[in-house]
Amino acid sequence: MSDNAGTDDRPVLVEQRGRLGVLTLNRPRAINALTHEMVGILDHALRQWAGDDTVETVLLRGAGDRGLCAGGDIVSIHRDAVTGGRGSEDFWRDEYALNSLISGYPKPYVALMDGIVLGGGVGVSAHASHRIVTERTRIGMPETGIGFVPDVGGTWLLSHAPGELGTYVALTAGHVDAGDALALGLADHHVLAADLPRLVELLTDRPVDAALGHVVQPVPQSRLSEIRAWVDASFASDDLSAILDRLAASDDPAAEPAREALARNSPTSLAVTLRALRTARGMSGLDEVLDQEYRIAVRMLRGHDFPEGIRAQVIDKDRNPRWEPATVAGLDPAAIDAYFAPLFQEESA
Repeated sequence: MSDNAGTDDRPVLVEQRGRLGVLTLNRPRAINALTHEMVGILDHALRQWAGDDTVETVLLRGAGDRGLCAGGDIVSIHRDAVTGGRGSEDFWRDEYALNSLISGYPKPYVALMDGIVLGGGVGVSAHASHRIVTERTRIGMPETGIGFVPDVGGTWLLSHAPGELGTYVALTAGHVDAGDALALGLADHHVLAADLPRLVELLTDRPVDAALGHVVQPVPQSRLSEIRAWVDASFASDDLSAILDRLAASDDPAAEPAREALARNSPTSLAVTLRALRTARGMSGLDEVLDQEYRIAVRMLRGHDFPEGIRAQVIDKDRNPRWEPATVAGLDPAAIDAYFAPLFQEESA
């Protein structure tokens, strides 16, 4: 946490400490949820520091003790969905450009993925060159539970996880801890939360690897790695119905909670997510995947399940979304295809 966080009301604190550029997401009451303004501040600072020889390393962290970032402002997204507003489309366009900038950043970019890291928080951290998790880390891409798809490059990251572990996490909308994040390839190093201030101080006057050498801890156990055999067997199909059938037929006790999770989530989101993961595997890189995610996101904003999922989980909080269609059997293949088609006029706007 920045020395000024808590008294400074700027949504992102930008400061230089020695040879370290520090970016602090500074909305602790909202678990540092991203706004369009914050995306712009981050983008501007990173572009300035890229050409500044006095900055050797960049570090991203979150103010407060709850987490790095809880994602984007889905209440605003819901408002755009029901009113036809374009703000969310503009936000995603700039947010995805920021994700791309981070992925190819010319200097070491250290992301402290401490505490809660959801959705858009993954986008500003999991594409970093040095991704740090702690014993408090809880990373999630919960989008299929609210009628959306993993975005901010999430389908790129999860499609390149070992075996079908990324498919499992995406479709079940699950959260993972430090050990699982390292196993999935979402993180690089494990550091105790109590040692993060020391790491920041070390980075002010020495290279990243030298600083990390003083604080890195052994890799913790991964539950996902232990269940990979049945996960790979169940989730290897490109057909959503086949995955559900395999989960129902599995004799592993952990398969039933996974099947129940899929049964709760939006059938449309599950089908679109599964296809997005499979196509992402064969794409040339993150930018191509982000283009695909943008097309999907814009169409989901204008669809039924995404605003309905936000309503049920965040607005009314009745936890009873009415998906359309309500079951996987009711899915129309042509409707799923439409999420992946070019945006035409919208793309050139």
